[in-house]
Amino acid sequence: MEKTDRRIKERPGRRAHDLTSGPIARTLLLFALPVLGSNVLQSLNGSVNAVWVGRFLGESALTATSNANLVLFLLLGTVFGIGMAATILVAQSVGARDMHEARRIVGTSASFFFAVSAVFAICGWIWVDAILKLLGTPPDALPLAHAYLRVIFVAVPAMNLLTFVMTILRGAGDSRTPFFFMALAVALDIVLNPLLIRGIGPFPELGIAGSATSTLIGQTISVVAIIALLYARRHPLRLAGADLALLRPAPKLLRIVVFKGVPMGLQMIVISMAALILMGFVNAYGSRVAAAYGIAAQLWTYIQMPALAIGAAVSSMAAQNVGARRWDRIGRITGAGVGFNLLLTGVLVTLLFVFDRPVLGLFLVNDSGAIDIAVHINNVVSWSFVLFGVTIVLFATVRATGAVMPPLIILIVSVLLIRTGFAYALRGTLGQEALWWSFPAGSIASLLLAIAYYRFGNWRSLHMMEEDRPATGLPPDTGLGVPRQRVFVEPEG
Repeated sequence: MEKTDRRIKERPGRRAHDLTSGPIARTLLLFALPVLGSNVLQSLNGSVNAVWVGRFLGESALTATSNANLVLFLLLGTVFGIGMAATILVAQSVGARDMHEARRIVGTSASFFFAVSAVFAICGWIWVDAILKLLGTPPDALPLAHAYLRVIFVAVPAMNLLTFVMTILRGAGDSRTPFFFMALAVALDIVLNPLLIRGIGPFPELGIAGSATSTLIGQTISVVAIIALLYARRHPLRLAGADLALLRPAPKLLRIVVFKGVPMGLQMIVISMAALILMGFVNAYGSRVAAAYGIAAQLWTYIQMPALAIGAAVSSMAAQNVGARRWDRIGRITGAGVGFNLLLTGVLVTLLFVFDRPVLGLFLVNDSGAIDIAVHINNVVSWSFVLFGVTIVLFATVRATGAVMPPLIILIVSVLLIRTGFAYALRGTLGQEALWWSFPAGSIASLLLAIAYYRFGNWRSLHMMEEDRPATGLPPDTGLGVPRQRVFVEPEG
């Protein structure tokens, strides 16, 4: 009886958040808004820190942080997919009411995630100069980048662990707690930056290393605080007592996490490669065009935020419903995600179209020629992000079942081959216009391919959580003291 009572207390509906029932559109929107808030905070953090560094330390220091942040982005991209795979597995397990399986996933994934982060930190600390030289960091910025990046490498385990905990909580249906602790990390980083750079008050003057140290402090305090809160609240995904043994990675489960996670991480790499190639094409037209394009691209980052947040919400919500075998809700979740993307991204694109000159003028002061170029680039490109946002939602749905290779292949074809190929092949005919129109060409291609796979692909037959279950033929434990009675609902389509 005691065993049964203990398990009843762990029921997902009590402390984890059930995304398998209730109104779909309202639940999805409420889940997506904190994710959107976290994305905005992260971008704001980077922008404010760049202001502090540029104002106090000058252009060379700003160049140093830009080079270092490129390295950091690549490091985070390599582990991003692992975290996403673990999140989908956790969401499927929570949806299936199998909390022991969810904790097993958390244990295996957390150990691997932290081990990989530690390796990155150690190797980065040792070979920081070689990495910066490989990037072609300007000589005047090299010492500054060295000082900055060494501290950032020390911060990598805390940064990755915080990201992992937040994504796992989102898989369990909780997006508000990650938002609050992201806000804590960002607030500490922004406040400590000038204090540690200049040595204001009792703080030591660390120069550019102070900017990185503020990131280290903010991320470390936030990850310790969020883990402490989960244990204080006795969250069902915490590992305590006998469950600490789950930190020893299960080989079969780890294989699933890695093989499903790597393709998702590669998606970020593909998009980054396409951006770098296109930037090379843009640079050939001179500094004015490059500046105009660079500022427009910064604004596009904000335009894409709603779609990314909605995609993350759709992925978690769909994965829980896949785990619960609620296939009758999957199509409606996707439809709600597409609708919110069209609304929110469409509003941002419209606002930017109406107020483009005042906004671009904030960055391109006293350069009307560059503003004209940026306005034209924005008019050609920005609407295509509405289409790409629909693609993100479709990818999020199929990814929730474990279908990770088709989205990667679609991105390789549409972004890396069609977008960059269009720009390269038509530069001689269309000139600069080939670069700007390559974005709509790539977005249309990715949308058509994503719709085709969503409609005709075999993603509905996949289920990552089942791949590592013992072949007993028995339903898994629900964490409620009784076996779960599976209800199979016929997939849509």
